[in-house]
Amino acid sequence: MLHRTDYHIHTRYSDGIGWPEDYIGPAIAAGLSEIGFSDHLTLAPDQKDWSIRPELLGEYSEHILRLKEENKNIMIRLGLEIDYLPGKEMEISEISRDLPLDFIIGSVHYLGEDSVDTGPEFYHDKNIDDLFESYFSIVSQAASTGLFDIIGHPDLVRIYRASPVNSPANLYRDLAKKLKKFNVTIELNTNGVNKPLGDFYPDKEYLHFFCEEGVPVCVNSDAHNPAGVAQYFDQAYSLLIHAGYQEMALFNNRKRSLKPLF
Repeated sequence: MLHRTDYHIHTRYSDGIGWPEDYIGPAIAAGLSEIGFSDHLTLAPDQKDWSIRPELLGEYSEHILRLKEENKNIMIRLGLEIDYLPGKEMEISEISRDLPLDFIIGSVHYLGEDSVDTGPEFYHDKNIDDLFESYFSIVSQAASTGLFDIIGHPDLVRIYRASPVNSPANLYRDLAKKLKKFNVTIELNTNGVNKPLGDFYPDKEYLHFFCEEGVPVCVNSDAHNPAGVAQYFDQAYSLLIHAGYQEMALFNNRKRSLKPLF
């Protein structure tokens, strides 16, 4: 039986609907071997309502570790999804050091002071080619820091179907090379199907670049409610196999291992 994992899950500690224990039953029913909680943490100057409050990190950690002890039918992992903000590297490192995390997802939501996923108006009157180049540059910078185990939704800038005039193929290939160089895993994030994009992140047209460069991969739902756990995973695993992948990445105590896909 395929060892399926879902390491990108949000609860009421950030912007999810449901407490961590509400996700366990759906995860087991979906046939998952592991579930990893990764509530949002952003260190942006203004506290966002979609971010866990830093003073709750200890409670969050204890909650997940308690569930791990109580549930023997599924492996439970403790993680965070942390916004990469240039200049905040030391703060991110300090937070990471103080928590017993199994993995950290690094994600880029912000270009400057604005988030790329708050509404289509962000893209109005902007050069989309320049936006893509800027976004991919920051994602590559995030990978280079050594702070993150997984890069989340690596092309979130596609969320409202904005498309550059020029082919972004070189951006994807360059990102794949950077992830390989800095030994960072990429996720195949299925939640884009629920967004205006209606597709996975990263763009499946370029998924094979990451395989060709030897970048490890995991499949994540980015679920914000229990019903979203492991959504569209059959399609996602088929895409990985079609792209040439034969192994998937697992995480425990910030250490990665690889397991055969089939």
